[in-house]
Amino acid sequence: MTQTSTAHTPAQEQARAQFTVPAQHPMVTVLGSGDSLLRVIERAFPAADIHVRGNEISAAGDPADVALISRVFDEMMLVLRTGQPMTEDAVERSIAMLKASENGTSDGPETPAQVLTQNILSSRGRTIRPKTLNQKRYVDAIDQHTIVFGIGPAGTGKTYLAMAKAVQALQSKQVNRIILTRPAVEAGERLGFLPGTLYEKIDPYLRPLYDALHDMLDPDSIPRLMAAGTIEVAPLAYMRGRTLNDAFIILDEAQNTSPEQMKMFLTRLGFDSKIVITGDVTQVDLPNGTKSGLRQVQEILEGVEDVHFSRLSSQDVVRHRLVGRIVDAYEKYDSKNGTENGTHRGGHGKPGAKGPKGK
Repeated sequence: MTQTSTAHTPAQEQARAQFTVPAQHPMVTVLGSGDSLLRVIERAFPAADIHVRGNEISAAGDPADVALISRVFDEMMLVLRTGQPMTEDAVERSIAMLKASENGTSDGPETPAQVLTQNILSSRGRTIRPKTLNQKRYVDAIDQHTIVFGIGPAGTGKTYLAMAKAVQALQSKQVNRIILTRPAVEAGERLGFLPGTLYEKIDPYLRPLYDALHDMLDPDSIPRLMAAGTIEVAPLAYMRGRTLNDAFIILDEAQNTSPEQMKMFLTRLGFDSKIVITGDVTQVDLPNGTKSGLRQVQEILEGVEDVHFSRLSSQDVVRHRLVGRIVDAYEKYDSKNGTENGTHRGGHGKPGAKGPKGK
């Protein structure tokens, strides 16, 4: 996009800018279907006047607003030039990043276009990319460190992005196998009362990992890769006593590990391997009085060389936008009432329970 003119009116402290969208980009890709993308920008800058005529867009208002609107459209054009479409969510996140950069609350030089155009994995006609700044930094950390912790609430892409990096590493022959593991912790139900064999009992705990694999690989190839040991999906207990060389290892739901399990898992690391550990410390399902290994390990390993902690927040939720609001509402409630997950810190809302839950 080219900025063709800018004018200032000192008396009213108003600025005006006009942009021309290159002819090779249909206006619908910039404005969105039914002007949906334009509406997002208008809502973000309610005091500014934005008008469209042909392939020209003009903005008038507070100089700071007009400058940010100009940057928003410039970043959108950089993304569109890669052939990637813009979405309402992507525009909202771009505006948030630019505003944070403008008011000094951003802690890095990355631009929205750099975040939104970083490809991790292309599979079955779709490309997996980070959608937020923290997600991009998480993905970069996986490239740069041997052990990475991805800690954050549900829906922030912790496990999904780690698995995309694992598949990428396997396909590029950086590793020979992928190992995916979860602790089989009972969240309100008892394994012994579930029907079926041991494998059938633990399968529901591992199902989310299978679902993500099916998004990233040809489903027909998955049984073959698992039969050959190239991909292994197993409960955490199966890791004991092993040394895992030349592998990309992911421990999911790590908030449900005990400190002993966390130490056991970390010491499985072999040569030419990489470990990513993901979890949400606000959703601990361990029995009352049992410490969470994920909470403890942050105190133990923070600052250790080649170990990185990536922390994501409700701002990085990439599910339905209501999920982010739900996470924020629970955090607000817990902060106000001295609870965790809406229940007393003594554990599951039971009066008289001893010891802080999951700590």
